[in-house]
Amino acid sequence: MTIYTHAESNIRKTWVLITLFLIFIIGLGWVFSQYFQNPSILIYAVIFSLVMNIISFWYSDKIVLGITRAKPIEKRDNPELYRIVENLCITAGLPTPKIYITPEAQPNAFATGRDKDHAVIAVTRGLLEKLDKQELEGVISHELSHVGNKDMLLMTVVVVLVGFVSLISDWFMRSLWWGGFRRRGGEEGQAGSILALVGIILAVISPIVAILIQLAISRKREFLADATGALLTRYPEGLARALEKIAADKTLMKTASTATAHLYIANPFKGKGFLTFFMTHPPIEDRIKALREMEI
Repeated sequence: MTIYTHAESNIRKTWVLITLFLIFIIGLGWVFSQYFQNPSILIYAVIFSLVMNIISFWYSDKIVLGITRAKPIEKRDNPELYRIVENLCITAGLPTPKIYITPEAQPNAFATGRDKDHAVIAVTRGLLEKLDKQELEGVISHELSHVGNKDMLLMTVVVVLVGFVSLISDWFMRSLWWGGFRRRGGEEGQAGSILALVGIILAVISPIVAILIQLAISRKREFLADATGALLTRYPEGLARALEKIAADKTLMKTASTATAHLYIANPFKGKGFLTFFMTHPPIEDRIKALREMEI
């Protein structure tokens, strides 16, 4: 797959994901409306799914920046970081994105935004403190590659939709437990039980489906962003060393969550038990090996 076909694929995946979310919420609304015998629930589900798709497309980047507590900086705040970003953008033929810094001590970074003209590069305080200039250039080039490859919109939309799918599922389970079963106890017999079972199944599998979506979109794109970033700097070793430092650092990230983990250049969980099962990145050793085998 070339960079161009990858970018086109990301656009298609974004619209497919938005469409599937629309279908899922409407389907969930239908189950609710049938179970509670209230047709207005389906209407609300349609309205809600449309509103959420609009929010995920236009405002998902702002939601992500809020979740990660990222703050914008001006050129006077960190001239060296700005020069690195500006120079790499000139090389990549991209507009200079807005630059944000998160207060996290763990070295990490991510890109967000709906397109190259509304892009944001966010780096952690730890990244600026622990990496040298060549390593920082490698990380920034990787994130700019996500911008150029049109990964950002898909990655950012996933944060919002996955988060809301989990919230809806949780609300469904609570409503059935605290209200639905007691209100309808014994009414309509088998039909009500079947609808309740369908609702419970949807509620249980939806967070799993959400995680699978994250895994499906995350792994190959990191290898491509690594390679594209290395071509920008003409120095794969810089990014390879940066990834080594990021992997070796055991500082925990306070704002990390399963909804946002796939955004970062490297898995932010640092071995947090069960969460490592849902790693959204390929093994960092494989990425480093691929970079060091590149011929530029």
